[in-house]
Amino acid sequence: MSQGITAKEVDQYHRDGFFAGVPVFDSETVASIRSEIEGLERNHRDGIGGHDLNQFFRVNGHLVIPLLADLARRPEILDAVEAVLGTNLLVWSVELFIKEPGSNKTVSWHQDLTYWGMGETDGETTAWIALSDVSVEAGCMRFIPGSHKNAIVAHEDTWGDENLLSRGQQIAGVEEERAAYGPLQPGEMSLHHGRCFHASGPNRSADRRIGLAIRYVTPEVRDEAPGRDYAMLVRGCDSARGWFNVAGPRGLFATEDMALYDKVLADQAAALAAGATGDVAMYAPTGAAGISV
Repeated sequence: MSQGITAKEVDQYHRDGFFAGVPVFDSETVASIRSEIEGLERNHRDGIGGHDLNQFFRVNGHLVIPLLADLARRPEILDAVEAVLGTNLLVWSVELFIKEPGSNKTVSWHQDLTYWGMGETDGETTAWIALSDVSVEAGCMRFIPGSHKNAIVAHEDTWGDENLLSRGQQIAGVEEERAAYGPLQPGEMSLHHGRCFHASGPNRSADRRIGLAIRYVTPEVRDEAPGRDYAMLVRGCDSARGWFNVAGPRGLFATEDMALYDKVLADQAAALAAGATGDVAMYAPTGAAGISV
């Protein structure tokens, strides 16, 4: 097996749709990554190029922030992802989920693939890396084992102010008593399938709860999906050529990369906001108030 992941964990992923607790970064590396993220927050608190910094943190940040692109290429993460998806890997998105201490922010029960325009593929997984102590108290993720064996189920949009999801989408009637918690120490990772039901609670701890989510896909994901989308090749090759391959940023918020960022947002908007009845502002290009559909 690849370093850092066992055959038992791969079996659990395929059986339950997730596994948690894989060590990928040491404490010094985590401290360095967190320091750089918080430096971005200090230095760009007024936004960049018509975008709020949080938009880059939550949508396609790897296109304009070298740190996020570099983290998505780290072999410690790729070795584990390769064990569940295979040898050819692309990154579709890199996101930061940050809950302040004492925050009531939550993530409702949902399936990741619901609005991504990829169908019900098995060729996507999310690597979720803890950059702080992500305990039960801090609002770690919880999962419904085996739920990835379902098709994509109905979601309702709540537009909840305390919900970190773009439209507060949620699955009704989830059996909470079946949930398994996935607490992570700083530098540990979980992987979860795109159809696995998962959620997270408020941060009741005294520290920020910082998670890095990297969405990996295989070249074949777009074989049966309509149109094309953008992804960054990070291991192997893309012989299927169903994606527009992007190379990663030239530098921090480079002009050419910012233009590409807006183009990708515009091209992805129809799928990401499909069926919404309000503004999905997270996916708005420069100068737009939101995506109203």
